[in-house]
Amino acid sequence: MSQPISYFEEIKRKAVHLSSLWMVAATIALPRLFVPHGRWYAVAVFAVCLQVTLVSEHDYANGGKYLGKLYGKLFGKMLRSEVKPGQWIVSGGAPVLFAAILVNVLFTSPIAAASLVVMLTGDAAAALFGRRFGKHKIVNGKSLEGTLSFIIVGFAFLSIVGTICHAGKWFYLFGLAGTILAAVVELFTAQLKIDDNFTIPLTAGAVLSLSLLF
Repeated sequence: MSQPISYFEEIKRKAVHLSSLWMVAATIALPRLFVPHGRWYAVAVFAVCLQVTLVSEHDYANGGKYLGKLYGKLFGKMLRSEVKPGQWIVSGGAPVLFAAILVNVLFTSPIAAASLVVMLTGDAAAALFGRRFGKHKIVNGKSLEGTLSFIIVGFAFLSIVGTICHAGKWFYLFGLAGTILAAVVELFTAQLKIDDNFTIPLTAGAVLSLSLLF
């Protein structure tokens, strides 16, 4: 059963979300350290982390004494749905890791890193600013303030990635377009019925890929 969480727990939840920024750093760094197959090292690292996450969540759902107990202490209060005995609920962590695998397989490393950073920072900004300051509701109970926060923060961090990767002007132009489109897609998560940890980076990455044509 879905249950609301406090704003404090929401902050903690998004802090965990933002801790995944290490994946952005890995996506940028590993291809530079291990030429020419570095992005596959990144894929392997994310795949191992995904497996550990799924095993931990399964153990937690089944009352495990070790991994499950540790998982419960760290993340139990942040889950949006109450876990019943034997029920296995996959948290937002697993889709984030799977998204990191997908973008590293589909896109170049700079585009993969940028699409991940838009998802991690933009989504966190939308949730926190929207919940605290959102007064103008637009779609599915989400606010204009939250959506604008997504675009501003997401593009700001995308620009940092572009600077680190020495991207050209087209990267920023299509990056802005991709961030805006990703923010729109995020509004319709309920209708799409796909986790926004997938839709946001894939949308941003697909639009960013168009910059390679120029």
